[in-house]
Amino acid sequence: MPSKSSARLAALTVAAACSAVSTIVLTTPAHADAVRIHDIQGTTRMSPYAGRQVTDVTGIVTGIRTYGSSRGFWIQDPNPDADPATSEGVFVFTGSAPKGVAVGDLVTVGGTVTEYVPGGAASGNQSLTQITKPTVTVVSSGNQLPAATAVTAKSVPAAYAPAGDTTANGSINALPLEPAKYALDHYESLEGMTVRVADTRVVGATDPYTELWVTVKPHENRTRNGGTVYGSYESQNTGRLQIQSLGSTADFPKANVGDTLAGTTAGPLDFNQFGGYTLVASELGTLKSAGLKRETTTAQRSSELAVATYNVENLDPADDTFAAHASAIVNNLKSPDIVSLEEIQDNNGAKNDGTVAADQTLTKLIDAIVAAGGPKYDWRAIDPADGADGGEPGGNIRQAFLFNPERVSFTDRAGGDATTATGVTKIRGKAHLTLSPGRIAPADEAWKNSRKPLAGEFAFRGRTVFVIANHFNSKGGDQGLTSQYQPPARSSETQRHQQATLVNAFVKDILDTQKNADVIALGDINDFEFSRTAQLLEGRGELWSAIKSLPRGERYSYVYQGNSQVLDQILISPSIRCDFEYDSVHVNAEFNDQISDHDPQVLRFRP
Repeated sequence: MPSKSSARLAALTVAAACSAVSTIVLTTPAHADAVRIHDIQGTTRMSPYAGRQVTDVTGIVTGIRTYGSSRGFWIQDPNPDADPATSEGVFVFTGSAPKGVAVGDLVTVGGTVTEYVPGGAASGNQSLTQITKPTVTVVSSGNQLPAATAVTAKSVPAAYAPAGDTTANGSINALPLEPAKYALDHYESLEGMTVRVADTRVVGATDPYTELWVTVKPHENRTRNGGTVYGSYESQNTGRLQIQSLGSTADFPKANVGDTLAGTTAGPLDFNQFGGYTLVASELGTLKSAGLKRETTTAQRSSELAVATYNVENLDPADDTFAAHASAIVNNLKSPDIVSLEEIQDNNGAKNDGTVAADQTLTKLIDAIVAAGGPKYDWRAIDPADGADGGEPGGNIRQAFLFNPERVSFTDRAGGDATTATGVTKIRGKAHLTLSPGRIAPADEAWKNSRKPLAGEFAFRGRTVFVIANHFNSKGGDQGLTSQYQPPARSSETQRHQQATLVNAFVKDILDTQKNADVIALGDINDFEFSRTAQLLEGRGELWSAIKSLPRGERYSYVYQGNSQVLDQILISPSIRCDFEYDSVHVNAEFNDQISDHDPQVLRFRP
């Protein structure tokens, strides 16, 4: 998949170019009305005035945004109505840095009411009510700002969202807001208003775009490190809220999960493409560190085989993270015997010139591991066909095996390449791969523009162990949790379900050939341990996701929008389930200075 930075910049460029056209305009006769802000916001997500001209909309300027693709200012009516469903704030979109207005000005605004959809209508996002092409008159200056509305554990409902209207493709846009019943309705009823949170715990570390996530519900599915576990499709964690800065990003706190924003954080409540409801802070709490430390697993005993999976996030020879990755493998993972690596790029990274070999990438990592005091790993991989496996264009990401030849051996059977499938055969009553390393059904449509599984046959203390390295189709294209469609569609699952079915069938072939075979399928599954994808991988007991052996508060390898969740998994055959140890080693996902967005996983067992 494209790097996050390139994808984010591209999305911002699109948003800037389409800010006037990615709107929903109702076909209502256009004429000028003098109305209050709560009349414009109405009691549903869609303004009853969308597409109409309004005049003399009065409010106090509460915040001014001079950067990004959505420049303008917020106004709020200091005299609210009695309806909790109607917001008293609205964003005035100016397109360029606003001039002639200041926070505290009482203004009257005229313009066109629009419903702007961040990311465009195809994203499925909710819309943001705003006034566009404004004319602004300053009535007075230096006015007291409306009091910020507190967002607290008590104010945010436990239920996340109403079920969408089945007559409108599952959209919640036209449904009456019930802010006392649903969290998304509660946040929508505050859209554009100044809100505040107090002493909130960080559940999503500061990212490169100067954003972080907090929770106003400190006991909601808490992890040991202070995050919030996403444990089911019905447990969206309603206390999560994104925080951005309305001021200088240089002053934004560099927070890790578990830290606290002590005191008050306050500002207008916005809605954006990359997280939904967002407090754009004009006042930021003081960062109080929780002292989060990177975890270290237990080293394997001499009789134990340690197998790990680690997504190294588009690693190529030009990166400056080799020493850090090597340190993580040696010091935090304790030099596993076998390491399945995901997102190993070719020798010149994103340069799109037909290069597919990754020997320089792997050699540089192995050398860094030796320099960090680790073993001299050997490696096996299969180069993909150029541009055929998805990911960052030109990068040709693939899975690769590192293995410590002092502890484990690799059984080579020649013939594996990008397009030739490996299979299972019986030799002297035991299962073996026809090609090792080899790819599983690489020509199948399930792997179109996606990484093909890499299967390898290893030997440890005289016993064969089959390892299948996976990197399933990403979640790109899925609707977000804050989508206008509830429940949101997860279109990317279709391909992952096909992929899981194929991998399970391959494992079943091994077990049908040798009932007690040791089989491990691992990698970036890009889906949750409770998902249908995981169920299809597990099949009828051929595999089992070992992360489910951990307490619920430890089941995560990735943090997205403040939800600590499982994407990386190690699944094991029945012969391994009787005696193993599992560890999700939290070294990346919860930290603002992460070298990958994934936490590695380690399995130790006695074959």
